[in-house]
Amino acid sequence: MEYFVDQDSVVRKIWSKSDTVLFIFAGSAAEFALNKAVDWLFFTGKLPADPIGRLFSTVAYARKIIFLPLDKANAAIDQITAIHSTVENNRQSKIPEWAYRDVLYMLIHYSIAAFELLERRLSDKEKEDLYNVFYRLGQRMLLSKLPVNFEAWQTDRQIHLKNDLAYSEYSAELFRQYKKHLGAIRYRILRGAQRMVVPSIVKKLARLNQLQLLKPMLIMYKWSEKIKLQSFIRQIILPAKYQKEIMEIDGEPDHFAA
Repeated sequence: MEYFVDQDSVVRKIWSKSDTVLFIFAGSAAEFALNKAVDWLFFTGKLPADPIGRLFSTVAYARKIIFLPLDKANAAIDQITAIHSTVENNRQSKIPEWAYRDVLYMLIHYSIAAFELLERRLSDKEKEDLYNVFYRLGQRMLLSKLPVNFEAWQTDRQIHLKNDLAYSEYSAELFRQYKKHLGAIRYRILRGAQRMVVPSIVKKLARLNQLQLLKPMLIMYKWSEKIKLQSFIRQIILPAKYQKEIMEIDGEPDHFAA
């Protein structure tokens, strides 16, 4: 059976562990709050109303693409495209294509950053493999101007970071909603996690430069894996209502509902 992502790809390893996925979306939550197209997230009102729930919805779509057979993965990508088209039609405006590329670029960057923070350095071959997965995802979404390889992507990524980010009233509102839904202590932990994986420009714009708290916690967390305490620690640092979703991220799923 053919899959969208080869079964021996490092992408499957990255996206089969909840800790790595949570760091991916911690970083993405900070960066996309700064994106100049972030107003699109406020059009339906769903993200500000439930930012954590929307995170897990996004995780579910990403994992469908990564772990499903090729035909079902392509159907999931097409569904994402259709959802965005519906929003565009309702607003009578088009989401800028650079904004789609920005989201794709976030997934690439934070997949690497999170895995390297928690596990080990990726080889050049593994980075090229990872880039190819998301390149094909972008192609399926009919995105143009995608860099042809990882090296070219690194250059374009810096251009996007320079041109497409700014702190706005929408940024401030999203950060307020993160804090509201997580609570003050968990929000501070989120900010610490973000600081460990985001690029320097995101640290500056999101005012993450002074946060050092999480490094000792990260050491403790890695140590806890050896004595099987990680699930207990997750219960402390994450809201109880999302524990089921967290547990479902661990491991490669046997199947998804079509």
